[in-house]
Amino acid sequence: MSASHVLTTCPYCGTGCNFFLQVVDGRAVGVVPCKTDEISQGRLCIKGYNAHAFIHHRDRLTSPLIRSGGQMREASWDEALDKVVAEVRRIIDRHGPDSVLVLASAKCTNEENYLFQKLARAAIGTNNVDHCARLCHASTVTGLLASFGSGAMTNTIGEFEDAECILVTGSNTLEAHPLIGARMVRARDRGAKIIVIDPRETPLSRVAELSLNQRPGTDIAWINGMVKVIIDEGMVNEGFVKSRTEAFEELKEAVKDYSLERVEAITGIPKDRLRDAARLYAKADKAMIAYAMGVTQHSNGTNIVKALANLAMVTGHLGRESTGVNPLRGQCNVQGACDAGGLPNLFPGYLRVDDPEARARYEKAWGRRLPEKPGLTLTRAIEEARDGKVKALIVFGENPMVSDPDIGHVEEALKGLEFVAVCDIFMTETAQLAHVVLPAACYAEKDGTFTNTDRAIRVLRKAVEPPGEAWPDWRVACELGRRLGATGFAFGSPAEVMDEMASLAPIYGGVSIARADTQVLRWPCPAKDHPGTKVLHTQKFTRGLGMFVPVHHAPPAEETSDEFPFILTTGRNLFQYHTGTMTRRSPKLEREAPVPYVELNKGDASRLGIADGDRVMVSSRRGSITLVARVTERIIPGTLFIPFHYAEAAANRLTNAALDPAAHIPELKVCAARLQKA
Repeated sequence: MSASHVLTTCPYCGTGCNFFLQVVDGRAVGVVPCKTDEISQGRLCIKGYNAHAFIHHRDRLTSPLIRSGGQMREASWDEALDKVVAEVRRIIDRHGPDSVLVLASAKCTNEENYLFQKLARAAIGTNNVDHCARLCHASTVTGLLASFGSGAMTNTIGEFEDAECILVTGSNTLEAHPLIGARMVRARDRGAKIIVIDPRETPLSRVAELSLNQRPGTDIAWINGMVKVIIDEGMVNEGFVKSRTEAFEELKEAVKDYSLERVEAITGIPKDRLRDAARLYAKADKAMIAYAMGVTQHSNGTNIVKALANLAMVTGHLGRESTGVNPLRGQCNVQGACDAGGLPNLFPGYLRVDDPEARARYEKAWGRRLPEKPGLTLTRAIEEARDGKVKALIVFGENPMVSDPDIGHVEEALKGLEFVAVCDIFMTETAQLAHVVLPAACYAEKDGTFTNTDRAIRVLRKAVEPPGEAWPDWRVACELGRRLGATGFAFGSPAEVMDEMASLAPIYGGVSIARADTQVLRWPCPAKDHPGTKVLHTQKFTRGLGMFVPVHHAPPAEETSDEFPFILTTGRNLFQYHTGTMTRRSPKLEREAPVPYVELNKGDASRLGIADGDRVMVSSRRGSITLVARVTERIIPGTLFIPFHYAEAAANRLTNAALDPAAHIPELKVCAARLQKA
């Protein structure tokens, strides 16, 4: 018998915890926390403790598959890759390179995402590359780039413990990011004041100093209301505003109309409690804002992010330890996938594709002319596919048939494509529609890095062999690039890929897998002797001066009606993750949350004659699903909540694909719905 413990990084949320995989006779059998890890501190959440459970599942893909006569048959790698290349070439020849879309992945490594976008740009010749950040934090990237010049957490996870005030909104932190939530609770135990603003009662709101419930879709109103209180009561950090920001007078004018009375009428938050929140936040010496998809997944998500940036700047709560604005990333490498260029308008390192100087940098390195025009976002590409303009899709580790809004239309778009190739570890709902399916290695079966939510580069170390003929995604991307006739895909290891990325992306200039293996590096890390950066914007903002951007409340894209009287919002629960591909094949996690459900307020349930545990049908203008009712007082009247993990009752059959005009993120957090007994 052989046994070993292999240190690696958790494949679930963006916290980036390290743990040891226990390996016995070549099989991962358990997980042991890493006590020396500065992020996890020897702790794990329930998903982390079960991160081994899906690795050897019987459903793992083990050989390439090609659709033939309506059925999938096994094929060799050569046959499958040649099929992908032949179809992509045919479609490029007939319709041009912009008829192809490449989907990168927040569940793949930095090195793999670098190769995915290089495959799109250097081998196919299109900027049509995107990934699921489009569905979660695209508005963070767009909004914070405009306000600060950098679209990431300004602080580190550990700094939450030393904050005096923590404002949490749009984040069920103790369930979606349990170890970050635990640090907030420890801060509270040391005297910090926690403010939670959310339509639902959450585990964190129960221990908060202030817990406020806003109507979904009204965030800008309450944020502007807080800013007005801060201005009216003389709590503005005048020195910071004068020396570090611009356009304050425009903001001051814009919030004049947001009296607490008007804000209460819009949001439902009692005016005195919102005033208390403004005072707590403004008067703290060290104050942190933390938010997640409850802020970003709106048709005005970019403006909500800008409003939070305004709130932080007006109080001077930026550029210091335990003081900043901190978007909590939902997946293990959604930050890194953005950093590595998995976006249609940005090269690795957030250099714009339409900037001639940036483009020349990559053209020189890759030895070919690159497209100038930004590509299609995922959400726009789905529309273009339905209209017949996008013809082919290559998907790495994404599952839009569960994660994207208005799944009925997504299905119509994917079925209308001339060619779909999917590389994944399981036969996902999206893979079931593919013409070619390629078996991929999971996190435990390859080397590489993730970048976590606080910009730390975290190392993956191979612990076990992939099943059957499965390959790591980086090898798949290299083979496709080479077979498409592009140069620069002859990499022998992920370390070589990171070296190239670091040579081109200035914020990663000093990063290597060898350095990240021995120390925690956070970008920007511009040189090999640079220690990395914990706190952003200490002396100046990335863009120079912070920009106040006046924004105004606007109603959601879809409002309630007599036919659809409820507001439906979506999210996660503690035991499941994203589209359930991994957690629903982990027995202990599936045991705890095996069935889809809808939460509704006790008063609404009584009025409709619905009891806890009843089967109900929830409908929107786009479709209907049947699931179990959970009657609770955790959610405000008139609102429904459905976790989106369950393909058999997919919440995204109901959600609205209305897009934020700047970030093209869909409004997953608000749509009109109806509930009735099934």
